[in-house]
Amino acid sequence: MANGVGPTLREARKRREVEIAAVEKATRIRPRFLRAIENEEWDVLPGGVYTRGFIRTYAAYLGLDGDRLAEDFRREVEGNGTDSRAGAEPATAATGPPGRRRSIPYAGWLAVAAVVLVGALAIVALPGGGGGGGSATAPRQGNRLRSAGGHPGKTQATQPQTSGVSVRLSANAEVWVCLLAASGRHLVDGQILETGAVEGPFHSGSFTVSFGNGEVAMLIDGKEAEIPATSSPIGYSIDPSGTMTRLSEAERPTCA
Repeated sequence: MANGVGPTLREARKRREVEIAAVEKATRIRPRFLRAIENEEWDVLPGGVYTRGFIRTYAAYLGLDGDRLAEDFRREVEGNGTDSRAGAEPATAATGPPGRRRSIPYAGWLAVAAVVLVGALAIVALPGGGGGGGSATAPRQGNRLRSAGGHPGKTQATQPQTSGVSVRLSANAEVWVCLLAASGRHLVDGQILETGAVEGPFHSGSFTVSFGNGEVAMLIDGKEAEIPATSSPIGYSIDPSGTMTRLSEAERPTCA
């Protein structure tokens, strides 16, 4: 890049006579990452959305157009494949969106069809499972409704709330967030939350989440989770019981 992102930021910082230490204090980006951006040493940085988030934050601090510089990085560095870690994370159960874009192989459809067929045969084999399957289950369902006081509408409305977990996020400082529901749906779609911004509460069977740094408070079923004060990216999975497990870099969702 002849007149690239790094030189643009470095020259702007020097014109304003700002030291790297002052930038770190204001942005909470580690000095080695700031220097790596200025020198365009992209392999030192986390890559992908994290690097673009750092560029936006750094540029905004210097009064520059962060979105434009982040897009320049995406187009000229990631677009040429020179950022070895950008978008290189393997698709796992935690990443969600890449899996949705990948088509299911033909053999996979055969396996699904076989499971459905076996399940149907098992139902037919049960006592009363032939043509009278519906009538066999109806009395049991009716008993549940009557035990709830004869209000089937209320019983059906409250049942989905008996499982899963809720999550609420509050930004203590500017922080990049990617939050996915159990289905892989983007609840917070790779956004940078401003100080004081609140997202949620969200309810799902489970969650996976990535933060650009530790400047965020997360409530899980109303209880505050322990998130370390770090300027590095961090991510977690949250199971239906509310248990939080830290994710490796390859497992963290990117919302890309």
